[in-house]
Amino acid sequence: MNYIIKKWIEPYVLLETSKKHFKMQDFTFDGFSKNEIKNKFHSALVKENGTAFGLYMKNVNKFYLFSSEEKVNIEKDLLNNALGFSAEDYETTVDGELPVNLVDMGKAEAGIIQA
Repeated sequence: MNYIIKKWIEPYVLLETSKKHFKMQDFTFDGFSKNEIKNKFHSALVKENGTAFGLYMKNVNKFYLFSSEEKVNIEKDLLNNALGFSAEDYETTVDGELPVNLVDMGKAEAGIIQA
């Protein structure tokens, strides 16, 4: 499942909260390398086999990979407990491209991607 964060949140808060609970790796891109880096990011996400999630935020030229020793429950562990979000603050989708596209169009604050 992938998550589209609609509620405004300071990017720093989202990153630091995630870093407290998970190991982080970032994939920096520019206008020319975005698709190539996105493919590398996605490959790394798939290799984690359910123990990781990706984060993509507005106005940040990075994909973030957060990993854990155990299977990650994004909704319970991160969105609801750590960040205090309610169900109205985000949407879910099975489409892995939709969160990235909505962030790029300015219609979402961030997207959380799982393989």
